[in-house]
Amino acid sequence: MLRGMALTHWGFIYTAAGSVLERTVVDTPVCRSVFIGVDGPADGLAAARRLVAEGVQLIELCGGFGPVWAGRIIEAIDGIVPVGVVGYGPEAVDQVHRIFADG
Repeated sequence: MLRGMALTHWGFIYTAAGSVLERTVVDTPVCRSVFIGVDGPADGLAAARRLVAEGVQLIELCGGFGPVWAGRIIEAIDGIVPVGVVGYGPEAVDQVHRIFADG
């Protein structure tokens, strides 16, 4: 059986129009969660580098990043920590599209 260390510090990057590396930290007695809002996926590169510099063990991305930007972020941090992306199932595709559709 593999044993690992506990998750004690992680980050979540989300897209929200008008956000410029908006940062919220939630500390519990055993874990620090850092949430960073960015205006768009390209701004996630700097946010990810900052999280890695702060010592996060993993990064999660909101669904607005998608696989292409997730790959770019992994490259930007040289794969130092795992990066995951929130995904939506087929039942939510139309709803998500309405939220993010231009116009």
